[in-house]
Parts: sequence; structure tokens; C-alpha cells
Amino acid sequence: MNAVAVAVVGAGPVGMTMALSLARYGVPSVLLDEDEQTTCEGSRSICVQRATLEAFDRLGVGRRMAEEGVTWTCGRTYYRDTELFEVRFPERGRERFPPFVNLSQERVEQILLERVEAEPLVEVRWRSRVAGVAQEADGVTLELERGGEVRAPYAVACDGPHSTMRKLCGLDFPGHGHRDRFLIADIRARLPFPSERRFFFDPPSNPGRQVLLHPQPEDVWRIDWQVPPEVDADEERRSGRLDERIRAIVGDTPYEIVWVTGYTFHQRMLESFRAGRIFFAGDAAHVMAPFGARGMNSGVQDAENLAWKLWGVLEGWAPEALLDTYDAERRAAAAHNLRVVDETMRFMVPPTRARRLFRNVLLRASQYVRPLQRFVNSGRLSEPFVYRESPIVAAGGERVDVQGRGFVALVGAAVEPPTTPVPLELRRGGHGLVLVRPDGHVAARTADASRLPELLELAVAA
Repeated sequence: MNAVAVAVVGAGPVGMTMALSLARYGVPSVLLDEDEQTTCEGSRSICVQRATLEAFDRLGVGRRMAEEGVTWTCGRTYYRDTELFEVRFPERGRERFPPFVNLSQERVEQILLERVEAEPLVEVRWRSRVAGVAQEADGVTLELERGGEVRAPYAVACDGPHSTMRKLCGLDFPGHGHRDRFLIADIRARLPFPSERRFFFDPPSNPGRQVLLHPQPEDVWRIDWQVPPEVDADEERRSGRLDERIRAIVGDTPYEIVWVTGYTFHQRMLESFRAGRIFFAGDAAHVMAPFGARGMNSGVQDAENLAWKLWGVLEGWAPEALLDTYDAERRAAAAHNLRVVDETMRFMVPPTRARRLFRNVLLRASQYVRPLQRFVNSGRLSEPFVYRESPIVAAGGERVDVQGRGFVALVGAAVEPPTTPVPLELRRGGHGLVLVRPDGHVAARTADASRLPELLELAVAA
């Protein structure tokens, strides 16, 4: 294996997860970023899903994030100033992590960076903007703006929605934008209600649009206002309008502004997440509206999916064709997320007057007719994608919390270990055979454990 096996571009949460996941498998990488240091501010991708905590736990930081973050298991939905219903998520039970933990992206990046800086197999290079890309039969050469170059067998672009790597590769980023903007404020205040998600349709303080409230550690709350396209975050602060918006939620409670921003979001996805020896992950590959916590969470799952496949190919126990399944699996996941978010936006912002009237009738009726509540869409919270249609999944495809460096075969009876270079651990458990991949997804389920050799071959595209 080369001294630098993979060049990772972009030191955000997805890029750092990529580099650390590779290091977990013994794969050295260089992590390039155009800034002088990590520059993330504020909550941004605030909601960390259980599967993402499990992924971070593989990297040695999941428990720390879970302990620092705010666990919430209740979401309340309002229409104007009336509570319609609440949704409660199951407590942890046998799971190691709660369903969701709120922790600012700024803090997530700080924790990941500490781990990156302590990892000898990851070399971090700040102030390293990529200015040119060249691909050869056996590798990728990245020309750096300040001079010099980086050569590696593969490169992974994790450089965000305005990806330089995507532009240098000449790739289109089809999709569409949404007209309305969102104004976001992180405020510190001791509010007189519990740590729970609150979503308001058409509240009196923001008529015709929505407001979302999320708890964070240390009495910080994240507030999202859907606003007209002309609203500017700086002008909102200068004019005092931001204070009016906040007061409509917190009343006379003293508060401190921690961070404010405004943004317009888009729904876009690359036509392929692979371009030769270059792969795209996270916002460089797909961007979507934030409702349902599908941004950073899906990007982390991109990194987990690709890392073990690169490991297998670089170590020689998997054919190069395995890398094509990254696009097959993760683009299907991104397409699903985009469809779900599009449905949310059509409900939140009805395209016609008739659709808006129908939605408002549904909202009013849902507080009295419980079955109607399932049609109220304030953001379907994300879950790990199930790779049912994957070419390397025989049966299953769902994610399970089984921690292992390589493949793990859960068998109900003693099985002769197959002769294979594929890293495999046999564990007793259940009935028959459940074959779990390094990223925690089930590759096969069968009552016949003797099929392990053939199913393992399928799982690595052999």
C-alpha cells in the first residue's frame, strides 16, 4: 500500500469521518482543506442520529458525543398557537445510544478534529486548496493552489455543497432551489419547558410560514424561521426584528444570542458519485433541505460505506468492482432522502392556494382525529437506508449495531471458518446465519449457515 493511499478533500465532519474510518482499517490518508483551521460555527447539522453515533463510536468518539449532547424523545407539533399532538420516540432500551442526540456541528467537528490530530495514519494539511485534478490509470494527482501536489491511488471529495473537486471534474449538479430562506439563531436561555423538538405551522409570530425549535447543551436553543427570500440576517439584528422574533418564543426570559445566519437551501444530486478514481461524499454529492436530519447523518454514512470498500480493494481482498457499489448504494440512499424532503417541503409550502387550504383543514382536524396525524409532515426523521436492491446484498440490507473491524458472521451453530483473505469473525448468536458488513449493514440472512463462503464472496463482489 502506498504511503498515502487516499487523498480526502475537505476537513468537515464527512471528510474527517472518512479519514478516521480509513485509519481504523490501517489505510493512510492525507486530509486537505483550503482553510487555516476548522471554521464551522453554530449548530448547523444539529441532530445526530443513532446510526451516526454508532459510526462515531467505531472511531472512538461516539460515547463522548452522546454524553455531551442533549437527548430528546418527544416532538410536539403546533398549528398557529394550538398544540396538535406529540410524538414520542422509544427510550434507549437495549440500544447503546438514544434515537437522536442534539449536538452542534461546531462541537462535533471539534471532537472529530481532536481524534484526527491524534491519529498517525491521517496527515492534515490546512491551506491546501486544490487547483487542478489529473487522473491516470493507477492514481489521482491533485495540484495545490499554493504549490506542490498530492498523488494517491484514490481521492474522495468531501468539500461541501460548493465542491471545488466537483467543478474541477466538470460535473453537473442537477436539482433545484427553494424560494424561501431560513433564518437561524442559536440563543442561550433557560426556557420553562423540557428538552424537546417543537414545530409550529403558521404561528402568529411568523404567519404563513413555519418555526422550528430544538434544544442544545448548556441551555442553548436552536430556532429556525422560514422567511421570505428578501430577509437578511444582519438586517434582522440591526432593525430589532430578530429580537421580536425571539421574544415571541421566549417571552420575558433573558437570552443571549450565540450565533445567527440565514440560508437558502437546495435539492441536488450528482448523476454518479464516482468519477474514475475520484469519489464524492456528503454535500459534495448531494444536498437537501435540513428537515428530518438528513444532511450530516447521510454524509457520515457515505464515508462509512466507502471506507471499507477502499480498504478491501487496496489490501487486495476485494476486486476493484466493489467500488462501483458505493454509487449504487449511496446514490439510492440520497435519492430516497431527496424524495422524502421534497414531500416535506410540499406540505410545509403548498404550491397552490387550494393545497394550502386542504393542508390547513388537515392540520386542524388532526388534533381531534388521531389517524390523520400520520399525514402531517413536519419532517420525517431520518433512518439508515436499507440496501435491499444492492447487488452485493443477498438478503437484508438493514443496519444492525454489531461492532467489528471486518465482516462478522452471527451463526446459530458451529460453522467451519471458510478459507478466505476477507477479514471475517465468527460469533455465536441467533439461528442460521446473519452476515454483517464492516459498516454494520446486513449482507445476508439465511437459515443455512453452510452458505457462508458463497455469501461472503457476493458481499465483496468477488
